[in-house]
Amino acid sequence: MTDWAERGVERGADGRRRCPWSTGSDDYAAYHDDEWGRLVVDDVRLYEKLCLEGFQSGLSWLTILRKREAFRRAFAGFEPETVARFGDADVERLLGDAGIVRHRGKIEAAIANSRAVLDVQARHGSLAALVWSFEPRRRGRPAPARLGDLAASTPESTALSKELRRHGFRFVGPTTAYAAMQSLGLVNDHLRGCPARAACEADRRAAAVPAPALRR
Repeated sequence: MTDWAERGVERGADGRRRCPWSTGSDDYAAYHDDEWGRLVVDDVRLYEKLCLEGFQSGLSWLTILRKREAFRRAFAGFEPETVARFGDADVERLLGDAGIVRHRGKIEAAIANSRAVLDVQARHGSLAALVWSFEPRRRGRPAPARLGDLAASTPESTALSKELRRHGFRFVGPTTAYAAMQSLGLVNDHLRGCPARAACEADRRAAAVPAPALRR
């Protein structure tokens, strides 16, 4: 059996070529084809992705995908203004919600993150303006050929993590920040030969992202 790190693009049961991490379930395949690496500039979705990446820590992403609608119901659609008003009673309510990951630290972090979003918006205009100011240069960056070519963290994700934590975000270490960058389209880590790679590049070329804001 091929070592995990040596695996390149593979064909799924439907005959489509994909990054090998996505071939194990229909949920993963749909996420890979339609979402992972696609550009996100909406603050609500950015906040959601950052929170879900934090909830994923120590778990499989498939677990989070299958609970995502329950997370959205529990956290008021991840509207930062609404979640920022959550208090102790809401924490206890969420700890009793079997549809989500019932981890007090992660729940409290998601609430703290909503308040951090409001702080970032006041300082930078939008969360997107801050996050996208850490987009790495794409020119000259080779397409990864194998899973082993993918980084766990980068200087950019380390810097993004530091800046987010400075604003009050929690559960956003460099590895979590890089996973978010992959998901949000700041980097394109679809493997060479994966059709989704070209689609993500086309999306990025066609889209305007918020201008980098002055960091305070």
